[in-house]
Amino acid sequence: MKATLNVLSVLTGGLGLALSPLASADFLGDSKANLGLRNFYFNNDNRDGAAAPSKTEEWGQAFILNYQSGFTDGTVGFGLDAVGMLGVTLDSGAGRHVGSSMIPSDDGKATDNWARGGATAKARFAKTEARYGYLRPNLPILVSNDGRLLPQSFEGGQITSKDIDNLTLIGGQLQHTTGRGSSDSSGLAAAGGTRESNKFNYAGADYQVNKDLMVQYYYANLEDYYQQHFAGLIHVLPLGDYGSLKTDLRYFKTTSDGKNSSAAGRAEGYKFGGYTKNGSGEIDNNTWSAAFIYSLGPHAITAGYQQVSDDSNFAQLNQGGLVNKGEGGSSLYLYTDRTVQTFIQAGERTAFAQYAYDFAALGVPGLKASVMYLKGDHIQTASGQDASEWERDISLDYVVQSGTFKNVGFGWRNGMSRSEVARDQDQNRLFVSYSIPLM
Repeated sequence: MKATLNVLSVLTGGLGLALSPLASADFLGDSKANLGLRNFYFNNDNRDGAAAPSKTEEWGQAFILNYQSGFTDGTVGFGLDAVGMLGVTLDSGAGRHVGSSMIPSDDGKATDNWARGGATAKARFAKTEARYGYLRPNLPILVSNDGRLLPQSFEGGQITSKDIDNLTLIGGQLQHTTGRGSSDSSGLAAAGGTRESNKFNYAGADYQVNKDLMVQYYYANLEDYYQQHFAGLIHVLPLGDYGSLKTDLRYFKTTSDGKNSSAAGRAEGYKFGGYTKNGSGEIDNNTWSAAFIYSLGPHAITAGYQQVSDDSNFAQLNQGGLVNKGEGGSSLYLYTDRTVQTFIQAGERTAFAQYAYDFAALGVPGLKASVMYLKGDHIQTASGQDASEWERDISLDYVVQSGTFKNVGFGWRNGMSRSEVARDQDQNRLFVSYSIPLM
């Protein structure tokens, strides 16, 4: 108990001392804290290409301490969340470390350990909550990456309101990010951009029309790079004894903004990587997708199609082009953002299918598996000749249901990619995770 109180004192910065006894009871009494443990092994085998290295192979252990306070009593309640993260390198031999894919670099080699943290001040009025500081958004226009040892995070402010029945409104501004394989923050950019932007403004709405239908609209603006509009529809059709059919429709319209709109601005570094019309580096893209998921008992079958317009790749936040920042790694709100590839090349048309099974039906609760195949073609290239690529992914997860190791999770991801516009790759990820409640 004494140790728990000491942790609280550090995380809240003594804020509780300034609160009334009643307010402090809500602030501390509703608090939660846990220690997350994640052991992660990453192996990416580059099957072709002369550029070194031929393989990336690293292994690490993460410790993530999360604290969430309650809210003070009153019409407007205040609170404070905090997170502290430590990554420890267990293995990353010479020639097997690339940039900051999972582990930060130290003089060209993997660092032995690294740490970072953040705090989030929050306020609540009725069903509206404002948060400022450490954020990890999960929205159609921005998804925080969590595909390695430590998660990507952002700094900024966000307001979420649920005061209107069946309607969720979200708006915010982000200024900085810390990548999954970094301990330092940087500004923001689009893929291939070498200049930082410090304003990513966004707003959106999720409207639950009825229990089976939700519609979405979001707008985002990365200053001096792009403006993006998103419209989405999710519908579930109950089929009684024959399961259900889910329809997921997504549309993105992305155009250049500010300096990316001019040749002079792009020459400064506000450019977009990959194929662009006439090699301009200007963002101009429409991307749409349709996915249909049929579920029956433990079975789920997905079939879908995605099309990217010809003038540039699909665009969302990606800081990988910033020089000496170690901010590589991003996630996208696309079905095609997979283990190895993302299938977002200009002109790309991708058909995909997945089968998933929950082994609880066979008496093994906690065990789930899936296999997915994607094939993309019509990829635009500078030579004028279309290119293609494909990927096959296997996913296996198991969470222990009882006993000493209850809630320990095990996972395996295997991806095989063959592409005419990127290196052929075979990738494996193995991870073990566990969360220890502290209060």
